[in-house]
Amino acid sequence: MRSIPSFRSLSFFIALSTLSQAFFVPPQDASRGRGSSVALAAHKRSLPDSPTNGYAPAPVDCPSERPTIRSASELSQQETSWLELRRSATVEPMKSFLSRLAIPDFDASAYVENNRNNASALPNVGLAFSGGGYRAMMTGGGVLKAFDDRTENSTMPGHLGGLLQSATYIAGLSGGSWLVGSIYINNFTSVSLLQAELGESVWELGNSIVQGPAKSGLFIKNTADYFDNIADAVSSKRDAGYETTVTDYWGRALSYQLINATDGGPAYTWSSLQENPVFQSGNAPMPIVVADGRAPGELLIPSNTTVYEFNPWEMGTFDPTTYGFAPLRYLASAFAGGVLPDNETCIRGFDNAGYVMGTSSSLFNQFLLQIGGTELPQVLASAITRVLERFSSQEEDIADYTPNPFYHWNNETNLNAQSKQLTLVDGGEDLQNVPLNPLIQPVRAVDVIFAVDSSADTEFSWPNGTALVATYNRSTNAAQQNGTAFPAIPDQNTFVNLGLNTRPTFFGCDSSNLTGPAPLIVYIPNAPYVYQSNVSTFDPSYNNTERDAIILNGYNVATMANGTVDQQWPVCVACAVLSRSLERTETTVPSACQECFQRYCWNGTTESAPPPNYNPTYKLAPISVKASSATVTSPWFWLASIAAGSSGLLNLL
Repeated sequence: MRSIPSFRSLSFFIALSTLSQAFFVPPQDASRGRGSSVALAAHKRSLPDSPTNGYAPAPVDCPSERPTIRSASELSQQETSWLELRRSATVEPMKSFLSRLAIPDFDASAYVENNRNNASALPNVGLAFSGGGYRAMMTGGGVLKAFDDRTENSTMPGHLGGLLQSATYIAGLSGGSWLVGSIYINNFTSVSLLQAELGESVWELGNSIVQGPAKSGLFIKNTADYFDNIADAVSSKRDAGYETTVTDYWGRALSYQLINATDGGPAYTWSSLQENPVFQSGNAPMPIVVADGRAPGELLIPSNTTVYEFNPWEMGTFDPTTYGFAPLRYLASAFAGGVLPDNETCIRGFDNAGYVMGTSSSLFNQFLLQIGGTELPQVLASAITRVLERFSSQEEDIADYTPNPFYHWNNETNLNAQSKQLTLVDGGEDLQNVPLNPLIQPVRAVDVIFAVDSSADTEFSWPNGTALVATYNRSTNAAQQNGTAFPAIPDQNTFVNLGLNTRPTFFGCDSSNLTGPAPLIVYIPNAPYVYQSNVSTFDPSYNNTERDAIILNGYNVATMANGTVDQQWPVCVACAVLSRSLERTETTVPSACQECFQRYCWNGTTESAPPPNYNPTYKLAPISVKASSATVTSPWFWLASIAAGSSGLLNLL
């Protein structure tokens, strides 16, 4: 007889389902259509690396050189060594990419070739994908699909395939972390493969995260089994002596939608990416996921919170507060003062890939903060609030990284130095919803960042530059910036009034006006080209035609409809990539690039009067999408489930 999951383990799913209905906002336009996809077999996942072959961490023998915490004053030895491989590996893709974009009267291929032995002269490219739930994952997926030269037709005139292969870094936050994580944990696969429908795609979003996967190929018979498997996995971690929170359930559930493995790959860790042959050889950019620090019991995340990153080797921060990095593979080892005492054991397996992605998208305190602003009946709002407050009062609405790897580290500046608990939440809660912080660090010397913004800043869930404004404001705070400079950014009203959120815009074109070395920012905001992709962050499910339509819209956002909105856009992308490099090598800027900078660079003009409600129109003819046939469960059903408890839930299911 199957065991019944406890109410404690199921209450998260109940709250999540209720919230997904409560906050559901349909696309602004109800018209629907089918996007395109490439029918290819889905890639299998990367390496299982947990010593238990499951979700629970476990003690292991320490390496001969015991792991330590290092200062953030420089890059890790691993990243430095990897960069030698990666920068060399980008030369040929960059030559091909820039040649296809064809800057008039400039031989970009020859320029790259002439500097191939001087990596510091070549363009250093970063990609950043914002948060915003499935909207961000799918819109960002369309942009990434456009940047990927493995995508069918992406190297044709007007397209941008090859930018991904030319990039050094790729960062994701919240929904953007789902995109980055799903690509990398599945062996640096492509968006085309994740959405391919030969057999079954990985990104099957028709069933909400509360229902679980619909297809037997993912090894789940029904929703009850799905709950059981997730509860058992989290219980194994708790039984091994580690703190668990709602983020453990959240991360496990996400894994079923993002990782092509039995039960969502409970043994797959983020640090296993360093063993992936494609990444290890320098043939893929370095993936980074971002989360914010949060004090226990805190709901509102301040703008000066510590920003943490997860890369294949480390977890830590360049912020002057903590200013340190821990070896990711050995998280949950009891570091103190930067070392692992001789009487302490090395622990591995804590950095579960789903848990890392769940950490970056842990929004539960935001649900609680927003309840009061909804149109829910009072009785339902009160019921949801009670569930969420139970999480919050027990400090379960965070991601718990106990023991704190930065315990007694940088005692004078580290706000968590005296606590054995480190708690993290969604990386966009400080309003920096585009993960720029890791890419603007001086030691990484990134030249240009393509910042893809799928935020829901306006009434109709379109971006208005808030994420860039937040990063700019933070860069002026000496207590939080680490020698970082960032281009000046106008206020949000100016973004809307001048249309800077309707098309790509460059910031920081004139480096002489900056306070220090800083990348050029190519801001790419979500906009309606062929589909109203402004779906709610809390929308729980999408059928495949809806999914493909949003991805197709994202492709058009990146390419400006394959250059049909502006035929010069591909040339201008090439100019943006080369801009800082041309300065360093004292190469004359081609006249076509000068024209591009006149066209796309923000010129300093502001217009800060309150704008009318931003309600953009289609840039192209809209496509028609078949409405989702998935059952939308009444919130009253889930309210009854809360009252009935776990056994009542299973009976109702």
